[in-house]
This record gives sequence, C-alpha cells and structure tokens, in this order.
Amino acid sequence: MIRIKAGVPRRPRPRPRARRPLRRALALGLPTVWGAIAITYKLACPLAQENDLGARIVTSAVFFAVGTGLIVQVRRSLLRELRQIRQIAGAAQSALLRPLPPRLDGLNIAAAQLSAERGAVVGGDLYEVIATEHGVRVVMGDVRGHGIAAIGTVAAVLGSFREAAHDEPDLEGVLRRLDRALARHLRERARAEHPSTGALDPDSPVAEEFVTVLLLEIGRDGEVRGLNCGHPWPYRLSGMGAEPLSRADPLPPLGPFPLPAAMPFVCCGQLLPGEALFLYTDGAEDARDRRGRFFPLHDVLVEVAGQQPLPVPQSVLGSVFTELLRHAGGTPADDVALLVLRNDRKAAHPHLGARGTARPATVHPQPTNYRQPNGV
Repeated sequence: MIRIKAGVPRRPRPRPRARRPLRRALALGLPTVWGAIAITYKLACPLAQENDLGARIVTSAVFFAVGTGLIVQVRRSLLRELRQIRQIAGAAQSALLRPLPPRLDGLNIAAAQLSAERGAVVGGDLYEVIATEHGVRVVMGDVRGHGIAAIGTVAAVLGSFREAAHDEPDLEGVLRRLDRALARHLRERARAEHPSTGALDPDSPVAEEFVTVLLLEIGRDGEVRGLNCGHPWPYRLSGMGAEPLSRADPLPPLGPFPLPAAMPFVCCGQLLPGEALFLYTDGAEDARDRRGRFFPLHDVLVEVAGQQPLPVPQSVLGSVFTELLRHAGGTPADDVALLVLRNDRKAAHPHLGARGTARPATVHPQPTNYRQPNGV
C-alpha cells in the first residue's frame, strides 16, 4: 500500500451513536429470524413431513435459502468489523508516522511509503521533518526487517527524535538521544522475552536489531550538515543532474556498536533555491525485476532532474514510484520510503548566502569536509 504523506489529513466524521444499538439488534435478530423460519417450516409445515421427490426439493430449497441468508449476514458482520479494525489501525499508524506539512520554513516537502506488509501503512522505515530554532532537521531511518514487526522500534526512534530535535543544539546530541532510546527499547523487549532475568540473549533476534539513521540539518542560508549511521546518502537534484549529497563513509548503524566519543558532522554544502534533496531507504535500490536486476534509481533521478524547471516534490515521488513498481512488477519485497525536500526560498545574490554573507563561488563545495560540532 502506497501512502503519500503531505498536507493535513481530513478528520473522519463521527458516526451517530444511535445507529449502533440498531445495528447490533439487526446483527443478532436476523440470524435468529432465519433460524426460526427453518425450524417452523420443518416442524409445522405438512409439506416438510412428506417424503416424495417434490417435497424433498421444496424442503431443500427452503433450507438452502435459510443457509444462504445466514452466510450473507455473517459475512456482512465480519466485513463491518474488518472495516472498523482497519480504520483504527490506520489512525494508529498515521499517528506514528504522521503526515508531513506540504511546506515548512520555505521548503516544499513530499513523502511516501510503500510497506511490504499487505494491509499495513507503516513498516520498518521512518522519517520526520521538524522546523526548529537550529534549522530544519530531518531524520530518515530503516529498521532491520520490515512490516508490522518493526513498528515498535520505529515508534521508539521517532518519539525520541521529535523531542531531541528541539532540545539538542547540535546533531551529535540528537544522535546520542536516538541511540539511548533504541537501547532502552531493546532492553524492554528483552525483559518481555526473558521476564525472569531480563537479560538480552545473544541468540535472540533482539540482539541483532539495528537501525540505520540519517540526520540532516538545513540552515536558513541553505547550509546542509549531516550525520550518517549506515544509511544511504541522499541525492541532490539540480539542473546539473542527480549527485550524492556526500561520499563520506558513514558510521555503523545504531544498535550493535556503541557510538564513538567524537562524531564530527559532515558539511554537505548549500542547498540552493530550486534544488532538492531526495532521501530514500535501501528498499528502493534493492528492488529487483524478474531477471534479478536492481532498480536503477540514479538513472531515474537523472531523468527527473533533467526537466526544467525541476518538478514539484509530489511529481518527483510519482515518477519514481511509477518506475519502481513497473521494475519490480508489483510490490517490492522490502519496505520503501521516499522523502523529497525542495528549497523554495527566495534566491539571494549569486555570490552571497541567504543572510548576505560571502560564500565560495562553487555551486557544490566538496561534501567530505568535516567540521567539529562546535563549528571550529
């Protein structure tokens, strides 16, 4: 199931409560009426007591009609309950991976997720975009595994990010908060699996849990800083095509290994007005066709970026998902999450930043320059 998450969702209209008792009465009363008709016919109708062929045919027809009515009524009740369960599950999943606003601090945003689990909206992929006093902060992550089993880990990481993004002055502090939240979540799962000891069994699947995380911070001047723990770097879409935002080696994923004492963020240059960032999970690149060939994500993005002007983020998502589903011949085997952010802020002087400060004339500075978190 593909769900585009952009804009404000419509609130469902509450149903009148007066109809619920009536529906319950009908759900119980109609099968009772059908059964009473069958019993009355068998006991009271003289035709039901005869043994000739015509009487047997009539009796069989009556009981067939009664049985069909019961099956139809039971089927309607089950479908009604299934719709209610799906509505509740959809509301819960939307609260977890809530829709993103179409615009945030001058950025045009669109996101979409394709869950490998049938009937699920949320899988093992996560993303969030939050405007803070430190800049627009973005997280994109991928939990080991996919589908409903990974939702608990997604909730732990996203909940921590939504608080830390506002509280922590630098990306290093945000990442350490996510790491601690994941560790607590894994310990709670270990206690649930081993209530007597609460220890994390090395042979347990919980011990092998990990999350790849990409953190980005986009300043008012378009300066992009990032911290990457095992996640694919996003692509920068511009008139020059599609290129990786950075080629720096990422840190290990969260979970199996402790974070290093010092984590300098990566300076990824500026996101100029009209340019866009394309974030994705590895389910997009790992999707295969019938011949086992991987999805050519870079080639598709180059074709999209070649359009002048660059399409809006919603159109970029539509183009990529169309090619992805065509390549995979249906739903891919792994969860896929895509996030596009386009800088729609007003352009400044070509050699001045958004605040009027001088910057290098190169369009894309080398993304592998490291700086300490304090900016030294």
